[in-house]
Amino acid sequence: MLPLHGIGGRGDLPVPLWLAIYSAGAAVVVSFFALAAFWSRPRFERTTGRPLEVLTRLVDHPATRVVLKLAGLVALAFLLGAAWIGNPEPSLNPAPTWLYVWIWVGIIPLSLLCGPIWRLANPLRTIAGLVRRTSYRPLPGGIAYWPAVAGLAGFLWLELVYPEGSDPRVVAIFATTYAVVNVAAGIVYGPSWFAIGDSFEVYAETLGRLSPIGRGARGRLELRNPLAGLATMPQQPGIVGLLCLLLGSTAFDGISRWSAWTRLTGGLDRILVYTLGLMAAVAIVTALFLLAARTTGAAQIRPGAVGAAGLPGAFVHSLVPIAIGYAVAHYFSFAMFQGQEGWLLATDPFGRGWDLLGTGGTRIDYAFLGTGLIAGVQIGAIVLGHVLGVVSAHDRAADLFRRRQLRRAQYPMLAAMVAFTAGGIALVTAS
Repeated sequence: MLPLHGIGGRGDLPVPLWLAIYSAGAAVVVSFFALAAFWSRPRFERTTGRPLEVLTRLVDHPATRVVLKLAGLVALAFLLGAAWIGNPEPSLNPAPTWLYVWIWVGIIPLSLLCGPIWRLANPLRTIAGLVRRTSYRPLPGGIAYWPAVAGLAGFLWLELVYPEGSDPRVVAIFATTYAVVNVAAGIVYGPSWFAIGDSFEVYAETLGRLSPIGRGARGRLELRNPLAGLATMPQQPGIVGLLCLLLGSTAFDGISRWSAWTRLTGGLDRILVYTLGLMAAVAIVTALFLLAARTTGAAQIRPGAVGAAGLPGAFVHSLVPIAIGYAVAHYFSFAMFQGQEGWLLATDPFGRGWDLLGTGGTRIDYAFLGTGLIAGVQIGAIVLGHVLGVVSAHDRAADLFRRRQLRRAQYPMLAAMVAFTAGGIALVTAS
């Protein structure tokens, strides 16, 4: 059975747990007061990047687009082929590792390094685009990003709740159903569907906002400050739900591996208890963020300064680096170790006794990463993510509030950031 709950607990921290929590919380608080003292005007709200003309021509060249589309189609074909006809034993089939590690976790570094590249290789876009239509139905009013949130919730339920989520045939059913639904919607509503309805594309685009490479106002690729790209995130209600779902599900991932959780739920129905636990974790994170955002200087904000999503939408971009920090902390060693299995099993993707890559009999190398390094990456990712979240939230506040109101207006958001930091470290370090 493939372990889908990320990494195990880290009880072997190089520093005591209480010191790690206090130090991380102090780093967030100190950064906040330093920003309040020396950063009174927004720096990212209207910042433009440096155009990358050569890279734009290369990426937009028809040959490049064809290569990316073909790569996406081949990857989808191999995933579905291995899942449907490959070895039914999860430990001998690469499809679960390809989905849960190479795709789900791999989207993070891919989007951070390459920016909006996922949509260019998205095989579902490509397949839907093969059906030529003269016109498409308009997207339903008020749909926002909620289809992507619903699809993401289903995927996370499969990963974190369903006990047979790593079964290759379960992976096959999910991947096929997901592909059929999104391709059909893309044929009906056109390419605009994938920007709000394809959970993986929306997820990749959201993370890609923090990339130093992005599209500018004229459609050209630009080299920019990553936080300036983050400030361009659309203020839609569904994005708030998406990011709170990511944070809450990662929190539940940690809670479900606590020994106390195992003892309390050992004799109960797993699917019911884990579903309720996942829902509760997401609800708590959502409530905490909404409360902090809606009380962040609501009385002093300038009329018309925020969009339809209100203050939660105005500050939701600050959750992106936090979500990335949580994901890196939870999945770093999982990706480094289990990710090797995806390559080793690819030598016989369809369970036919092949050895295409010459890796037959090779085992995962668990010795190349020490526990101290893993723990350092975990804590560092959470602290850095929250510090960047504080910076991006402060810059948005500097655009919304007058200088004399700037510090006091942000106290609720600061409290939420400190709570997320302490909780994140506790979750990834508890055994």
